[in-house]
Amino acid sequence: MCLNKISAGYKVAFWVILLVALDQLVKMLIHFNLEVGEKIEVFSWFNLYYVENNGFAFGMQLGSGDGAIDWGKLVLSIFRIVMIGGLIYGIRYLLQRRDTTPVGVIAGAVLILAGAIGNMIDSMFYGLLLDTQDAGFLMGKVVDMIHLPLFKWENCPDFLNFLVGGDGYFFGAIFNVADAYISVAVVYLLLFHYKFFK
Repeated sequence: MCLNKISAGYKVAFWVILLVALDQLVKMLIHFNLEVGEKIEVFSWFNLYYVENNGFAFGMQLGSGDGAIDWGKLVLSIFRIVMIGGLIYGIRYLLQRRDTTPVGVIAGAVLILAGAIGNMIDSMFYGLLLDTQDAGFLMGKVVDMIHLPLFKWENCPDFLNFLVGGDGYFFGAIFNVADAYISVAVVYLLLFHYKFFK
């Protein structure tokens, strides 16, 4: 079969599946080879640090999660499902207008979709499947492992505290491959394709 004859939709689906599989593979390797809370220093500026976070990107959380039902987690899961549906619709729309849509815009949308699906899988199934969690369907915690303590930021202004981890390092948040897909895609689209979105 000639690659030129494969539809753009199938190519997009292939890349989404591949990216999600990579994200899940990394998460499973971390889960089965490290204990929750264990950290391995790969370089002084790059650590593998296994945490399970209850919220969304970079450990942020919606609500307290104290009650029998974690309403913040439920709202977040519903938001992710709606977002995934919207992204699939948006990518289909862009593919129908390939003549006027830059390839980079589609690539960015594919990265965002793969990241959203990767974290949604965590929420949907990890609470049921992982031995470190007992949370139920849609209540699973997201597996995070990438820690980039780039430099110590003393006296960080309050409005930039989200950039500094509890240990005072910029960039101190712990995140995963899916979060990286989304963040890289958003920055890329804002820097190089902002005119398209006007």
